[in-house]
Amino acid sequence: MHSGAPVEIVVAPYENGIEFSAGSVRVRANPENVTDTSRCTCLGPVQTVEHLLSALAGLGVSDALVHVQGPELPALDGSSREYASAVAAVGKRALSAARIHGLFERCFAVSGEARVAIGAGTGHWRYDFECGERWPHSQTFEASLDPATYPGQVSGARTFAFEEEVAPLRAAGLGQGLDETSCLILGQEGYLNKPRWHDEPARHKLLDLVGDLSLAGVPVTLLNVVAVRSGHALNVEAARRLSAQVTIET
Repeated sequence: MHSGAPVEIVVAPYENGIEFSAGSVRVRANPENVTDTSRCTCLGPVQTVEHLLSALAGLGVSDALVHVQGPELPALDGSSREYASAVAAVGKRALSAARIHGLFERCFAVSGEARVAIGAGTGHWRYDFECGERWPHSQTFEASLDPATYPGQVSGARTFAFEEEVAPLRAAGLGQGLDETSCLILGQEGYLNKPRWHDEPARHKLLDLVGDLSLAGVPVTLLNVVAVRSGHALNVEAARRLSAQVTIET
């Protein structure tokens, strides 16, 4: 997505949570192993893990081993749709039941006007995308997430950029693997390429939120989440606080 380098991944069956394997490095998907959140979420040396993590969490996959050849996960179409479709095509296998303790108190992460609120629930997720005076000003997307609803309502929402960000991002060496089909561009008064939904940016921000919060290991269907203006850094901080609050027994 950012480097434009060739990359290949294989998502294999596993029974010990979600881990990434890159060369001789193995890194577990948890908040403590996040190494960067500036433009994506990085686990150890592996960049841009949030879309795959979102697809796995959205489809209820708790355990997988991801083999990565390259510096980051592939951009694909800028969303998690192809990941979700690939997982659905091969199916899932049930493992032993897990017990989760500690979801009785709400969990908050706040930074300025951005916030993430998490509580025990039934899978109701909401994201408020706020831009102030800049178009599109405000968008809200909310949905009841489970493996049946995630593919159609969330997985297809693509990454996006504001028109004025494109040149600086390119100059910084970012977004090299994206084009007008895989990145939605937000102009000053409207979209510069065709959106998949009128609120696609809010949906994509929720897609990222699902992936980042999955680092805590709690299924999306057991949480109610409301986020406003949050990005990867605050999402991961919320995942860290949630992880510290719960105990998962397998």
